[in-house]
Amino acid sequence: MRTTDLVQLRTPTDGWVTVCRYAALEPACGVTALLPDGGQAAVFRLPSGEVLAVGNRDPFSGAGVIADGITGSVDGVPIVASPMHKQTFDLRTGHCLDDPERALPSYPTRLVAPAG
Repeated sequence: MRTTDLVQLRTPTDGWVTVCRYAALEPACGVTALLPDGGQAAVFRLPSGEVLAVGNRDPFSGAGVIADGITGSVDGVPIVASPMHKQTFDLRTGHCLDDPERALPSYPTRLVAPAG
């Protein structure tokens, strides 16, 4: 991967959508990406370099804050803790580790070289 690569998310309705450059992502910090349907994704670059994306709307509070959450891991699972009420979500699947009835949407990601 190169820092000039583009980060793309696959949405259920819009296919692959470019959201930012890889270099714009700092390890263990999230950024919010506006999606074509008006929704938001929280995009994270893990310390390993892997990029994962989940929905940005906290299903407990309704606030768009997941990108501001604290990242880490639980038993080897990359997670983000919501800054609102501290529920933890699996960054690979969006499932809530604290309440199996709740989840964030998850978005497949890929890195692509810029055209030209």
